[in-house]
Amino acid sequence: MNREKKSIVCIDDEPDMISFVELVLHGKYDLVGATGGVEGLDAIRQVKPDLVLLDLMMPDMDGWEVYKELRSDQELKNTPVIVVTAKGQSIDKIFGLHVAEVQDYLTKPFGPQQLLQSIEKVLAQSA
Repeated sequence: MNREKKSIVCIDDEPDMISFVELVLHGKYDLVGATGGVEGLDAIRQVKPDLVLLDLMMPDMDGWEVYKELRSDQELKNTPVIVVTAKGQSIDKIFGLHVAEVQDYLTKPFGPQQLLQSIEKVLAQSA
């Protein structure tokens, strides 16, 4: 890992989504993809990323469980999280931003610019 670049862990059970994120972030950030919650938590613990992109609906461990684990870990609890999900109802978004207090909430499908702007905004806030 190149520590000059910020590192991001993307947790999504759809490999295509991880590939899309890799394409968008190529050269700008170091990206580690994980295709499930359990694998994602392992990746977060190993990489200690600057940011986590987290899908909510995954078969092995849903995104909120991953988020809860992250927040209960002393070493990782301040890691910024952007939720990336198909759950676009306003109640989900309100819960994510105001109750769980994730740093941002992107609803799929979203474009490359939207993703980059969200990442840059969150990283700037956590700097």
